[in-house]
Amino acid sequence: MPRYLVERTFPDGLHVPVDAEGASALSKIVEANSSQGVTWVHSYVSADKTRTYCIYDAPTPEAIKQVAERNGLPVNNISEVSVLEPYFYH
Repeated sequence: MPRYLVERTFPDGLHVPVDAEGASALSKIVEANSSQGVTWVHSYVSADKTRTYCIYDAPTPEAIKQVAERNGLPVNNISEVSVLEPYFYH
């Protein structure tokens, strides 16, 4: 399955509570993603919490866009990516 980097901007910052409410919100995103065969692998959040760089496995970029809309999440850019690890050459 292809892997994608999804870039998002949150002008007011991304605020996910570190409690049961936050866990529930993230679980709902994961559940909605699964309806389109999209798997959220992990995300990187900028220090000011206004940008995220998310890694997804998905059948198509359109599937990512569909679940993002369903989840109320912005999408600035989607790029297909592959893994390059520094230890490959050792």
